Amino acid sequence: MAEIVLQSISHSYDTERGARRPATSYALRDINLRWRDGGAYALLGPSGCGKTTLLGIISGLIQPTQGQVLYAGKDVTELSSRARNIAQVFQFPVVYDTMTVAENLAFPLRNRNLAAAEIDRRVGAIAEILELTPVLRNRATRLTADQKQILALGRGLVREDVAAILFDEPLTVIDPHRKWLLRRKLKEIHKQFHHTLIYVTHDQTEALTFADEVIVMQSGQVLQRGTPEDLFLRPAHTYVGYFIGSPGMNVLPCEVEHHQGGARARVGTHAVALPAALDRPATPTGSLELGIRPEHVVVLDDGAEGGLPVVVRTVEDHGRFRIIAATLGATAGDHRIKIRIGHPSGRGAAPVAVGATLRVQFQAEHICLYRDHRIITPGDAARGEEPA
Repeated sequence: MAEIVLQSISHSYDTERGARRPATSYALRDINLRWRDGGAYALLGPSGCGKTTLLGIISGLIQPTQGQVLYAGKDVTELSSRARNIAQVFQFPVVYDTMTVAENLAFPLRNRNLAAAEIDRRVGAIAEILELTPVLRNRATRLTADQKQILALGRGLVREDVAAILFDEPLTVIDPHRKWLLRRKLKEIHKQFHHTLIYVTHDQTEALTFADEVIVMQSGQVLQRGTPEDLFLRPAHTYVGYFIGSPGMNVLPCEVEHHQGGARARVGTHAVALPAALDRPATPTGSLELGIRPEHVVVLDDGAEGGLPVVVRTVEDHGRFRIIAATLGATAGDHRIKIRIGHPSGRGAAPVAVGATLRVQFQAEHICLYRDHRIITPGDAARGEEPA
């Protein structure tokens, strides 16, 4: 295992290493990341954002146009995958159909000339963890699609000497319940063996439930790196707010006003109190937006004073909760927001009718303010500066 560092990585598929082209031709642009030894990470983003390209550069399948890849301080940019001692698990299972399950698991160990007893120990341990023991003597050709992917996972996990294990959308062909079980197994394996795990996915549930840290990507760039809690509560970019959460963050264009009673964001004709941490004399410039999670929009009781008027457009029943789609104002063209509330069968949760007018309040401590799509921190507000 090793610490992995990416320094100023950029990549263009139509440019050789060391050449320079306009930034628009790059699949990755100026990536700087450090992956600590033994950490569990997820690369999260939509299709085409550069996740798989970045994974290929880490593994050695792709040589970056610019930048360096370091393993434990050693420059491995031009080394092959084999020389980097990497295990990889791909989206579609790579197994040897003519071999048994046990032989498939043992294959990478035999290639490294391990003793037979050690091979049997590792194969047995991984087979038990992945519930493959009953089919160890079966030929791989007789396995189902999800069993083949589980076997491919096992081949990546069976080695103890790898610098890292890289997963590229490994659970695509596996049913939802099995996915949940395998994510739990992967976490158990990580806790037991402390491999460095890097997991590529477009599924936020997979990323947030698997990784200690998640790296969110868009258009070849890293938008934010943080814990699942960081990404949910303090998205550094409006895209992260949209992408993380179900539904995503409400993002509303606004203007900021300062009064004796504190700072307010004005959304259309409506004023919203901002957190005290953002109450500074400097008024931020640029395109401003207010972000608030649907979970942090509170529906006030009937007859309560204050709050913002919203008109209910649709109500979606998700079993344990409901999602209200509403407009801040009386017409459908006004600002749209989503609100997450309890189910009518729960305590204190009343039915909500389409067309009804509710009064809601944004929880001030959970409001985020953005300038040109990037979050404004209290320090930025005080200085009136562009956030880093």
